[in-house]
Amino acid sequence: MAFSGLTDGITRGIESAGASLSETLFDTTLRLGVTGLSRAGKTVFITALVANLLNRGRMPQLKAQAQGRIQAVYLQPQPDLTLPRFDYEAHLAAITGDQPRWPASTRAISELRLSFRVQPAGVLAGWRGPRTLHLDIVDYPGEWLLDLSLLDQSYEAWSEATLTRLERRPEAAPYLALARAEDGALTLDEAKAFALAETFTAYLTAARDKGRVDVTPGRFLLPGDLAGSPVLTFAPLPKPATTGRTSLWREMERRYEAYKAKVVRPFFRDHFARIDRQVVLADVLGAIHQGPRAVEDLRRVMAEVLSTFRPGRNSWLTGLFGGRRVERILFAATKADHLHHEQHPALTGITASLLAEAKSRADFSGARTEAMSLASLRATVEEVVTRDGHEVPAVRGILQSTGKPALMYPGALPSDPSRLLSPAREAAEAWLDADYHLMTFAPARLTLKPGEGPPHIRLDRAVEFLIGDQL
Repeated sequence: MAFSGLTDGITRGIESAGASLSETLFDTTLRLGVTGLSRAGKTVFITALVANLLNRGRMPQLKAQAQGRIQAVYLQPQPDLTLPRFDYEAHLAAITGDQPRWPASTRAISELRLSFRVQPAGVLAGWRGPRTLHLDIVDYPGEWLLDLSLLDQSYEAWSEATLTRLERRPEAAPYLALARAEDGALTLDEAKAFALAETFTAYLTAARDKGRVDVTPGRFLLPGDLAGSPVLTFAPLPKPATTGRTSLWREMERRYEAYKAKVVRPFFRDHFARIDRQVVLADVLGAIHQGPRAVEDLRRVMAEVLSTFRPGRNSWLTGLFGGRRVERILFAATKADHLHHEQHPALTGITASLLAEAKSRADFSGARTEAMSLASLRATVEEVVTRDGHEVPAVRGILQSTGKPALMYPGALPSDPSRLLSPAREAAEAWLDADYHLMTFAPARLTLKPGEGPPHIRLDRAVEFLIGDQL
């Protein structure tokens, strides 16, 4: 009896060890980076994404779900104990409560692990047991992503480009007046340096509040424990004829280089370089509403964003010799629920055209890129109304500002994206033959059935593109 118990125990131990080894060998971990440009709704996207993966009743375009191969999805403790956890539960409560509201934006990097238990597909699926995919969702501010473009720019080049751009922006007038009054050749005066950085930060804040997408350096807006340090006390200046070793201009250059070395490069090394798949959210409709120059700014920034990735296919050699590469990149135009579905193809086409120049480089390196229009959380319903004898496709929702219902028709987007991109490139002041208006809607009160996540538009298609091959 004792011998039998001993051998049973040994057998069970061997089987357990074998199962653990098998699980370790066949588990897959995928790191999905999620970031958003100004006002794109990144926090809502991650919250709705997780909610609809845990309760997949609204995910018909996710093939593994449609085929019945996803056995379970569950939240797990995140693997990186040094990062804050994305506060999924609090954000979900905000959008699904009795008085729904948009959740507060996250202001730093965070992470969440979602694990899938999936039955493999294919001819040999019946001979293999379920496998596990760990999806590590890495949330980081879009401003940090834009900072990566600084790595290839000198202080002189960055200053020149920034000052040129600021000349066209009314909110930059106070900083431009201060910068032009300074002589960068004079010896550093710390009070003047601080005043320049403070006024420049005020401009960045105003630009972000207006929906500008190119607000760098990003840590000026999210300083954390670096607030007041020399590494955040610089600003763009015209280059003077002479730049002595103790001059203001030379010190600004030194601090700019320190910002790249001490802030930007560690983010790239510790977080960004480890990402396998990436989502970049953009408020394309908001840019169209602001006018041609905002659309051109968005086009330029999206090209810069794509150039910062290291696109390509991953293999075991990639991990051994050069770190990870981003295999799939999704650029998503959010707030598609602000348009009737008849206009969604036009919004997707405009987004794809904004990426056209940079997309070919990523495709050549082996990465897959895609443009899509979606709504992470649908806040409107569609209606067709009659005006002046014509049927107009519109949407209805609850206004964020007043809490009252409102009907919106933002204007007809052109089916030919060049109708927008051409005047944008020519820096036109306004659209010549159209006018676009947007309202800001609050989240609708939800009644969810068991097994259903919050209503969305094409979130399932986005997931299929990003991780469907791994399921």
